Amino acid sequence: MNIGGLQKFSLLDYPGQLSAIVFTQGCNFRCPYCHNPELVDPQRYSPLLETEKVLRFLYRRHKKLSAVVVTGGEPTLQEDLIPFLKLTKAMRYKIKLDTNGSRPEVLQEIVNQGLVDYFAMDIKAPLKLYKVITRADLEVGTIEKSMELIRRSGVDYEFRTTYFDLLLSTYDLASMQDLLKPGDKFIIQQCHYNKTLDEIKRENIVTGSFSFHENPACLSLIHWGTEHSIKISLRSL
Repeated sequence: MNIGGLQKFSLLDYPGQLSAIVFTQGCNFRCPYCHNPELVDPQRYSPLLETEKVLRFLYRRHKKLSAVVVTGGEPTLQEDLIPFLKLTKAMRYKIKLDTNGSRPEVLQEIVNQGLVDYFAMDIKAPLKLYKVITRADLEVGTIEKSMELIRRSGVDYEFRTTYFDLLLSTYDLASMQDLLKPGDKFIIQQCHYNKTLDEIKRENIVTGSFSFHENPACLSLIHWGTEHSIKISLRSL
């Protein structure tokens, strides 16, 4: 695999588990607010880590860590993703996969082989704005297909949206409910502006300060979620 980074310890990225994080290099989206530009923009790529060395590290730590998070970039673009997951699973790790949902055929194979214990899928925007946010020529039905596949996978999952002030309004946040179904877990997270693909500066955001926990659209969405058995939460900086 093209591994662009390794975080050796995390208490936050896999709910309830001590995890290591493997960052894959390369993505088919170009979201301007992406906070991992060194994994997306080829001009910012750092030298790759040797996959064998990463696997050796995981083997040595399998009694201290309980989980591995594979993220990116977009992991499903990696030709060796499934073999990597198999080797990691053989070490008895729980595996969480972060994905943008653009390759449901890969997700289906992963589900068929039982290689992932937790899915986290980014929902970039309401479907009508998907191509604007991702700057990718994507059939938006692919996103709905991936969401449904994850729902039926039989493992824990979450969907999440980064609120990007420049292109998304609170009305757009509210309209995200059209993509959600009972039983979903949906997280709205605040955008990080300290390091982004387009080098966006917080002072250039014209919409002003934004408080998730006071915003009527967010509160209304949470209330709607409760009524429809959808757990919606807000993740601030």
